[in-house]
Amino acid sequence: MTTKATTSLIEHLFREHERFLWGICYRMTGNAADADDLVQETFVRAINSPPARLDEPLRPWLVQVAINLCRDLLRRRKRQVYEGIWLPSPIETESNDFDDQLAVATNDNPGARYDLLESVSFAFLLALEALTPSQRAVLLLRDVFDYSVAETAGALAMSEPNVKTTLHRARRAMSEYDRSRQIPTAELQQRTRQTMETFLRLLTSNDVAGIENLLARDVRQLSDGGGEFITARVPVIGREKVALFNLRIARLAKLTDVQFGWRMLNGLPALVVEYPQAPPQYAKRIVMLCELDGEGRIKRIHNVSATRKLSAVRPID
Repeated sequence: MTTKATTSLIEHLFREHERFLWGICYRMTGNAADADDLVQETFVRAINSPPARLDEPLRPWLVQVAINLCRDLLRRRKRQVYEGIWLPSPIETESNDFDDQLAVATNDNPGARYDLLESVSFAFLLALEALTPSQRAVLLLRDVFDYSVAETAGALAMSEPNVKTTLHRARRAMSEYDRSRQIPTAELQQRTRQTMETFLRLLTSNDVAGIENLLARDVRQLSDGGGEFITARVPVIGREKVALFNLRIARLAKLTDVQFGWRMLNGLPALVVEYPQAPPQYAKRIVMLCELDGEGRIKRIHNVSATRKLSAVRPID
């Protein structure tokens, strides 16, 4: 077979698995822009150093390459100093692209521990940060994509006993998440949207008591500006502090033209806010995502404004 023919075959086979690989890379890294780069690098490696047997399924080989690249990136990221708070990058989960990814990834996996949509939620992705790169890879393959022990061992070049031990440790590290996990059902999505709308209305009317009543006692607000913009670089904790923090933001917003748009991001309704005339050093675009507690109050507010983190979120029309 000629080199040109081989390249054409690999490209055709790769495109069949591209969305699946992107889903793995995004969950591994929590960053859509990194997932784009890693999938492209996986393709380059497939072209430059293809597997010896192209008559065998290509997906296991591609998954192994992609996850190895993800693990390398995570190790590099751990050695680097991130300015401020690190948050995942939002992705849209109501588009046809995400539906296609789910269709490709699902593969009738009734044994999966975590739902595919749940596994891109901010709560889940932040919980993964407590895991080592290898633990993260094993947990995703076994508990999200429903790989068998043998398939996981093959994809990660690990022994089956090592896969079992690593999964046990990963699940133990996820135990706190498991105790309070909330699957993004249609009912939860509706409650989240209604609560966020109420939150915005109370901010507009400067209703401090109403805002505090809507917040959980231990509410935390986390902001990721990536060192680019003025933002809180430590968590804002507690009803009073979070209420005052958002009231200040609301007052600043009144001084400039502001546009709002709702999106379904990472399984839940989220707000995209654009400040076209924002002062220097302030973000012109912010995404706000909220998590509710069991009583329906807001327990987490995530604000993401770092430019590279918003690469997968469409601007407001």
